[in-house]
Formats: sequence, structure tokens, C-alpha cells
Amino acid sequence: MVSLQSKYGHPLPLRCLGFCGIDSSCSAEMLGMISKEYPFVEWGVLFRPDKEGQPRYARMDWVEGVLGKFWRKSNGSMRLAAHLCGERVNEVLRGEPDFLTKIAGLGFRRVQINATEVNGVDTSNLSEKAGVLATLMSQFPFLEFIIQRSDETAPLWKTLEVINPPNMSMLFDESKGTGVLSSNGYPVPPKDYEVGYAGGIGPNNIKDVLNKALESARGRSVWVDMESSLRSELNREDIFDLNKCMVCVNKVCEMGLFGDTEIH
Repeated sequence: MVSLQSKYGHPLPLRCLGFCGIDSSCSAEMLGMISKEYPFVEWGVLFRPDKEGQPRYARMDWVEGVLGKFWRKSNGSMRLAAHLCGERVNEVLRGEPDFLTKIAGLGFRRVQINATEVNGVDTSNLSEKAGVLATLMSQFPFLEFIIQRSDETAPLWKTLEVINPPNMSMLFDESKGTGVLSSNGYPVPPKDYEVGYAGGIGPNNIKDVLNKALESARGRSVWVDMESSLRSELNREDIFDLNKCMVCVNKVCEMGLFGDTEIH
């Protein structure tokens, strides 16, 4: 087996492997076990109040109780990312800190801002709201804020690029969270912040996607995130499928991306 590092002649670390949409259909204990064995895995929780409790949108009592129990059991090593949608995005665009304070106390260290119409967000005047968001980000220097970067969110991310908050990163996802694979390749990361890639990634194509994305990264550390491809139907119910997650984990390990590489 030839690893990507030896193939391209320089280290190509993957920051993390993001699995989004965990909910009460999966075992939080298994999430903890996978995190212990594969610390590069990051579990994403979708927060959208008007859909809470539906498949993909975890109940808050499950997050605080069951998931919180295993995060505490991991001594804080279990990676959690909050993917904000709907009113949760509108709140941060208004500069409201309460929900961020709450999830930070539950172990979340990365926060993704999905400021798109399909995610139920008021996308008017995004450029004007960028300054408010940047000020809020400065109040949480220990959190990494991920801005979903697409043509729709351009007024937001282009303004934030100028402000350049030190705890900002961006996610390239032209599908705008709809799970469609990129047809335009994977952009080279800008020099001022870290980036990740999403859109149509899953067990069936992760090796091909990573080869292309990491080649575009030119030695920069990046991450990938997936959601729709991790769902299955069991007993006529839409569930988060940990078996599909493990297929991705095993393929990433086969590529030799992690090994002794320090994950940060």
C-alpha cells in the first residue's frame, strides 16, 4: 500500500473525519467507543429548534444526558461539533451568546454556521451581520467557528475574510448542505484560515474524494464532513448508521492518513 504522504512526497494530515447527524437512533456508548479507538473522528450534532427530535436533529435532552455522559467519560477527548441551523444561526447572527455558552459547557469545541435558506435561515443582509458574528466569535476564543462557504453565503464569508477572526475556518460545500458531490473539484485552501470539504461524501467514494481533496490542499491540513450518506432505514425508521461510519474509518486508515500523525 502506498500512503498519500509517500505518494505526494510531503505530509498530508487530515484534521478530522466528520460524521454529522448523530441522534438517539444510534448508541452514544458506541460513539464513545469509536472515539476512544479512533480519536480523529468528530461527531456532528444538528441543532435546529423547529426540527428537534426528528431524524438527524437530536433532542436536547439526549445531547445533555446520554451524549453528555459519554463525553464526560472520555475526559473531554470525544470530539463534538455543533452544526447550527435555522433559528440557532439567526441567534448568532444577532450576536446572542446564550446557546454557544450552553453547548460549550457540553463539550462542543467546533461550531458550524449553516447560513442558508435550505437550513431555515434569514439570509438577508448577511454582509451587515458578519461584523456582529465576528464580535460574538471573539467572546469564545476557545471555539472554532466554521463558516459554510458557498455562492449563497458569499456576503457573509467574504466580509469575514476581511475581518479575519483568528478562530474562523470555512467549509467548502456548494451543495449548501444538500449532500450533492462537488462537480468543480476541491478549491485550494486560502492561506489565512483552515478549510474542510463536504457535499456528497460517503462510504462509496471517500477514498477518491480524499485523494482529490488532499491533492488540492497541497500539504495543508484539511477535514471532510458527511451527513446524508450515513443514513439508513431500519424497521421503517430513518437511523444514523454507525456501520457506514466504520466503513469510512477503515478506508481512511487503509490510506495511512493518520498513523503516528499528530491530530490537532
